[in-house]
Amino acid sequence: MKTLVLGSTSPFRKSILAKLNLPFTCAKPNIDETALEDETPQALVERLAIEKAKAVAGEYSKALIIGSDQVAVCDSEILGKPHNFENGVKQLTKFSNKAVTFYTGLCVYDSEHNKALSLVEPFVVHFNALSQAEIENYLKAEQPYNCAGSFKSEGLGICLFKKLEGDDPNTLIGLPLIKLVALLKQHGVDTLAQQK
Repeated sequence: MKTLVLGSTSPFRKSILAKLNLPFTCAKPNIDETALEDETPQALVERLAIEKAKAVAGEYSKALIIGSDQVAVCDSEILGKPHNFENGVKQLTKFSNKAVTFYTGLCVYDSEHNKALSLVEPFVVHFNALSQAEIENYLKAEQPYNCAGSFKSEGLGICLFKKLEGDDPNTLIGLPLIKLVALLKQHGVDTLAQQK
């Protein structure tokens, strides 16, 4: 099997990919994540997933490189990581009693053959009506400032939701594993056949 590289230093994506029980390394892609003018959320995350995978290809000439990117969309506004408490409060206040769609772009890039397969996986989170105290208590407890949407669904963030809608709960954390297994298969890697 070719070297498998995760084009991300996200501890969340790393722990999700580890579930596949395949050896992999991580590499940090240095790219500009600014949206282009009139770029849709879906086009943005797919483009960034591809760019992240290709950004580390120089270090790995015969590898399958995984790139991923995610944004939250609420009331047609693209929301990324809050980075601090104040922005977290703004995001969660905006999400209160609403459905928020998370779009995750995924790319598997074969650096040897310059072949990229990519897709966008949606996931919808229905939020409870959240009081200011609930929002502040949550943010202080979990400090999810490096997570798109200001929460960690794999942790206390679950307390914020009415329901979740999507094909794969891993998508919400940042790496759609079901789709990743399918893209790896298209590149000739059968995940189950690789198990030792």
